[in-house]
Amino acid sequence: MSDFSEELTKLAVAEENAETSVFSNTGIRFPWFQKHVEAVVTGGKRKKDFAQTTSTCLNFIQEALLKHQWQQAAEYMHSYLQTLEDSDTYKRQAAPEIIWKLGSEILFYHPKSNVETFNSFADRMKNIGVLNYLKISLQHALYLLHHGMLEDANRNLSEAETWRYGEKSSSQEVLINLVKAYKGLLQYYTWSRKKMELSELDEDDYAYTAKTRNMLSQSCKTSTNMCALIKAPGVWDPFVKSYVEMLEFYGDQDGAREMLTNYAYDERFPSNPNAHIYLYEFLKREKAPRAKLISVLKILHEIVPSHILMLEFYTLLRKSEMEEHRKLGLAVLFEVLDFAGCTKNIMAWKYLAKYLKQILVESHPEWVKEEWKSRRNWWPAFHFSFFWAKSDWKADTDLACEKAFVAGVLLGKGCKYFRYILKQDHETLKKKIKRMKKFVKKYTIVNPGVRT
Repeated sequence: MSDFSEELTKLAVAEENAETSVFSNTGIRFPWFQKHVEAVVTGGKRKKDFAQTTSTCLNFIQEALLKHQWQQAAEYMHSYLQTLEDSDTYKRQAAPEIIWKLGSEILFYHPKSNVETFNSFADRMKNIGVLNYLKISLQHALYLLHHGMLEDANRNLSEAETWRYGEKSSSQEVLINLVKAYKGLLQYYTWSRKKMELSELDEDDYAYTAKTRNMLSQSCKTSTNMCALIKAPGVWDPFVKSYVEMLEFYGDQDGAREMLTNYAYDERFPSNPNAHIYLYEFLKREKAPRAKLISVLKILHEIVPSHILMLEFYTLLRKSEMEEHRKLGLAVLFEVLDFAGCTKNIMAWKYLAKYLKQILVESHPEWVKEEWKSRRNWWPAFHFSFFWAKSDWKADTDLACEKAFVAGVLLGKGCKYFRYILKQDHETLKKKIKRMKKFVKKYTIVNPGVRT
């Protein structure tokens, strides 16, 4: 491991002196591969062999990483370092980033690695391929955060924040803003801890006033670091959540609302379900009108129809006075249950059973038929087979009863699922099953007696 670390931390020398080979053949496990590596001439006479060797070596490293063979991957890295001397300009320029990504992955998981080794490797890599400086600094900071070294991570980000390299600086404005935003997240963490301490103090206490003033100063720094990034198109969820929490804490509801609205609706930003979730949760805390909440969840429904919030969306729609909304509520429930991950969601089945009963009693069978038309060819096997009847009854009798009711309404008393549940002798569910049978007989949307 020490040899590997030493090899990686001397990469700067290799780039400056292209005539010196820095690869080591120590520890290669395949004799034929080692022989092939030793045969490579880096002076340009056998470029084809050189390219084949580095390509083969890279494949071995990738395979070792996939199998979590960290020691083996480290050994192969010795030989892969020769790619820094490749005669192909494109490959030579791409090499530092590849070496950084592979090397950092190995050092992160290698059993003999430590923080000092990683720090040394990262510092060396920052000097090779200047365009990778900000990316490496950011990943280095995240590594330090993972190890609880907040001060070191903050110092690392501060150094990266002031990085400048002629025209290259302006072309990496987003990366610079990202570095600043992560620094803002660290400041938010400090602010959050002080907020917890504040909640334990009496408002009349002198320490309360002092800490409040300190928190305000901290939030200003955090806002400055995060604002530039949040305004740029992208997915910035952790930064947005942190910033909104601070705005709400200081009573700036208008600022929080404006920021979340822009994040959700600005067409320059990529489609992001979380943006609509954050806006909905904020409006819910504000006790916004039902129509406003519905408008936000309607977009989320179009993006992620299986989201857990769709059950809340259904509740809002059901309570609406608009027939269009109540009809949409039925569609929302059906679409939730279209997804395999929701098949055991007992609340969704309860809501659907109850709503089907309400809709049919209110004489809207056409709503049900419209939703069922596109599902009648696959829902029976997907939800209502004999196998699922036995499995559901064994796992959760309440779930089985709710599904049986829905199956009876949609498929009639000939449905295998419905008939199996009705035959079960369960004392506490006898009355419920009896009522179910009576309702299905009267309101089923298919011809009575059809077997499915």
